[in-house]
Amino acid sequence: MSPVETSDCLVADQLQANLGRTIIGREIIVLEQIGSTNDAVLEMARDSKEGLVLFAEQQTAGRGQRGNRWESPARKGLWFSILLRPKIDINQSAQLTAWAAETVSDSIQKEFFLETSVKLPNDIQINGRKVAGVLVEMRAQEKRPHLAIAGIGINVNQSSQDFPEKLRDRAISLAVALGRQVDRQKFAIAVLRNLDRTYREKFAP
Repeated sequence: MSPVETSDCLVADQLQANLGRTIIGREIIVLEQIGSTNDAVLEMARDSKEGLVLFAEQQTAGRGQRGNRWESPARKGLWFSILLRPKIDINQSAQLTAWAAETVSDSIQKEFFLETSVKLPNDIQINGRKVAGVLVEMRAQEKRPHLAIAGIGINVNQSSQDFPEKLRDRAISLAVALGRQVDRQKFAIAVLRNLDRTYREKFAP
């Protein structure tokens, strides 16, 4: 791995150190490559506390809504899933999807002053092109809060050529919108802080 590639890697210890005492981000794992972060977190859920965040530098089987494939090229975006135990009924999972989408949209606006919109139920757009998406999956748990996994994918440093040709007129990255590369580590911290704050307000009183 070249020095440039190394400097652009997400570092779990540094992410966690910059968050302080939080629910979301109390434990952070960064893996180089994995099939799906949602699937991996589900496998880890039994032995993990609420707030675990798993990042993958690359997903080989990332999923969006309705089983659509989510393109997740190496070290180009933020691909991560969060383990949650919200105090809601299992048929209210749409609340979590809306929360995550709105918070990611708000984070992009605050950090980069870009105008974003949420296309229901789970897409975040810039100028009508998808920059991020959310996939929430819930599992019923007896005698304890239900388990939820919030998967989030944000296109950060892709060029237009990094997207499959069929997606180039429908997808965008922060780098394309800004005309410059983005510090993924710094932006990841901002997103996690915002997610933690809004999650506490809505689901963990």
